[in-house]
Amino acid sequence: MENFMDLPNIGKVNAGKLVASGITTVEEFMNIGAKEAFIKIRQSTDPGLCMSALLALAGAEMGIKKKELPEDIVADLREFFGSVTIKN
Repeated sequence: MENFMDLPNIGKVNAGKLVASGITTVEEFMNIGAKEAFIKIRQSTDPGLCMSALLALAGAEMGIKKKELPEDIVADLREFFGSVTIKN
């Protein structure tokens, strides 16, 4: 797989955010995983990146649509999202 948009849940906008954050290949994305990619995007290009985007990245990493993520994975991602959300 050569192109981010070949992955489920990744369209032009999120592909652009991945590249802008320094993740330039699908292989690199798969190696670092959805959580690290989410953090990199938040730190570099989109500090307000939402839970839905995290789910999309996780689905892309697993090769499935985000609505098909197992509930235990979603629960883990919710906890992770809460831990990285900036508290005001």
